Amino acid sequence: MTVSAAGTKRRQPSLSQLRAFAAVAEHLHFRDAAAAIGMSQPALSGAVSALEEILGVALVERTTRKVLLTPAGERLAVRAKAVLAEVGALLEEAEAVRAPFTGVLRLGVIPTVAPYLLPTVLRLVHDRYPDLDLQVHEEQTASLVEGLGSGRLDLLLLAVPLGMPGVTELPLFDEDFVLVTPLGHGLGGREGVPREALKELNLLLLDEGHCLRDQALDICREAGREDADVTTTAAGLSTLVQLVAGGLGCTLLPRTAVRVETSRSNQLLTASFTEPAPTRRIALAMRAGAARGAEYGELAAALRDALLPLPVRVLPTP
Repeated sequence: MTVSAAGTKRRQPSLSQLRAFAAVAEHLHFRDAAAAIGMSQPALSGAVSALEEILGVALVERTTRKVLLTPAGERLAVRAKAVLAEVGALLEEAEAVRAPFTGVLRLGVIPTVAPYLLPTVLRLVHDRYPDLDLQVHEEQTASLVEGLGSGRLDLLLLAVPLGMPGVTELPLFDEDFVLVTPLGHGLGGREGVPREALKELNLLLLDEGHCLRDQALDICREAGREDADVTTTAAGLSTLVQLVAGGLGCTLLPRTAVRVETSRSNQLLTASFTEPAPTRRIALAMRAGAARGAEYGELAAALRDALLPLPVRVLPTP
């Protein structure tokens, strides 16, 4: 409780109330918001009502079907999220001071990395940092970056460069792209395929939102392919490769994915490109000035060593 200049006592919102309101502002649904923060729906509704009483403004409009933010709610939701992010940073810094590589580390990973690198990451954390509670979230790049900025995630493992202000990248390795074709295709099994060959291929790509799709389209444009018409897409690499095995076209895979994805079918061939082959760079990304920045740098160095057996070009530690 605080005292104003006029001498009257003013109640202050609790973190629980702010967390409840921020969840409602994000989900616009009381049941979903309650589930997201592990609170019962009546308790969440009561917390939002109490916050409205303390602030003296209506934050939400409740109907039988949905929840809408009032104009005041729109403005104050931004403030509430900022307060919660700062509290999270305070707890994170205290945790880092207390003991490195302990507590929770929320790692976000893109879908075209997770199945192929997570075994290495999890083994490293289990063996070297047994007191670290690693929590993994697989999401597309845009969602991961939002989560990092809001404090929902601590560290990202994804393709770079992001070109985002306030984000520090810790590069890990570069890896080549490999052409995957159906059995009997003229380019299947070849080495030294020129990039220009991409101009004539029926190329299958991931759905919109995957950074790997954008990278593949960039490679095609660099090869001189002007049109980017794609008639068939897939939500994941496994489906994409099965479409290739079925003869619908060809695709590009990062080399770390080749063994896992092509081993499921005997109707596939791979081909390598002439040097310099098209590549992507994978890195850890953290908030600039993160309290646990030194830990994340040490984790990146350890991860580079652990990745040496993989078919990638590990980058030197700065």
